[in-house]
Amino acid sequence: MSGLQSFEGKDICANRFRDGLAASECQAILHPAGQIDARLAEAWGDLAMAASEPNIFYEHWFLRPGLERFDHHPDLRLFLLWAGEPGHSLLLGLLPLGPDSRFGRWPVPHVQNWMHHNCFLGTPLVRKGFEQAFWEQLLIVLDGSNWPGFLHINGMTIGGPLDRALRVVARAQKRRCDLVYSEARALLQSDLGSQAYFEATVRGKKRKELRRQTKRLAELGDVTFHHRTDAEDLDRWIDEFLQLERQGWKGYGGSALDSSDQTREFFRDVLRGAARGGQLERHDIRLEGTPLVMLVNFHSGAGSFSFKTAFDEAFARFSPGVLLQIENLRLLDRPELDWMDSCAAENHSMIDSLWSGRRHIGRFSVELEGVSRRTVFRGLRLGEELMGRLKGRTIIDPTEGQA
Repeated sequence: MSGLQSFEGKDICANRFRDGLAASECQAILHPAGQIDARLAEAWGDLAMAASEPNIFYEHWFLRPGLERFDHHPDLRLFLLWAGEPGHSLLLGLLPLGPDSRFGRWPVPHVQNWMHHNCFLGTPLVRKGFEQAFWEQLLIVLDGSNWPGFLHINGMTIGGPLDRALRVVARAQKRRCDLVYSEARALLQSDLGSQAYFEATVRGKKRKELRRQTKRLAELGDVTFHHRTDAEDLDRWIDEFLQLERQGWKGYGGSALDSSDQTREFFRDVLRGAARGGQLERHDIRLEGTPLVMLVNFHSGAGSFSFKTAFDEAFARFSPGVLLQIENLRLLDRPELDWMDSCAAENHSMIDSLWSGRRHIGRFSVELEGVSRRTVFRGLRLGEELMGRLKGRTIIDPTEGQA
């Protein structure tokens, strides 16, 4: 019997801990990132389903292939917060983190959550209701560790439950917690249905042009749209995606997934893992059976993430990526999903013209205890603020003015 299956009354335990009646029972540990057994994987999956803020990039089926395929610091750890005995109780929180010798261009040692080039969100996985307990226990562990510098959290949602909890804990402990960078990327979220949203968001002239492009494309042959949530023919579909992306500008520039063994196999691993968990969606538009554009989405709870798109640049005049994203708007008609994160760069010309919502993502730097650590932190922050003023940088905090 597995650890979670043998752990009786997990909901009762969660409620007791949330009420502060069993706080002394929790255990926070730094677990070697390469040692993930079946028991931890099961607890991890249970945590993801109950997370305060969904983040597929830190779910087991996505993070583990990244750890296996990409380079990382040998001291990288999984911070795990357990409700009781590790491996035999409820997993309350998880964050991959470790030491880093450089902070941007500066040789400043610090501790940072781990992300790679295909990881687009760094918000920790924390069970709903345990946000403050997570940060309190993480800071206790880091204060007592021999890791240098300060804590840097990269890619966290601004204004969400984890951000709010971190600021509350930092204020209560009288330690600085600074938002040092922010950006806004496209978010699909609305009470409108897909057609009403499309008409409200995209101007009439643009809609007319898209109808014209759809008609002209149809004149070339049989155009079909496909939406799959199963694993049937998945490997063949993956091969088509990799080939389609490789033959475009990413392939010429060496940044396509198929440009290296590491990214190619990582992509295969995560799509297979998502399919096993029922969290994968595949979309494509085909002309006479040949893919023109392909899209990968992942779901977690009520949230969704648009991960990768590839299209045939020979058909760019028909805007196949836009046409597929119009089909993707049907997410708004599905009651089980509340939103989709574009995972796109800020000011992305295509998706920003279709999605009117914005999700604010930021980087946070947090003081750790110790005279030398505080000295490093405050010296760095002073330098960052001076450079920001000289270059006219503005950090937008959408939570300013909120209680």
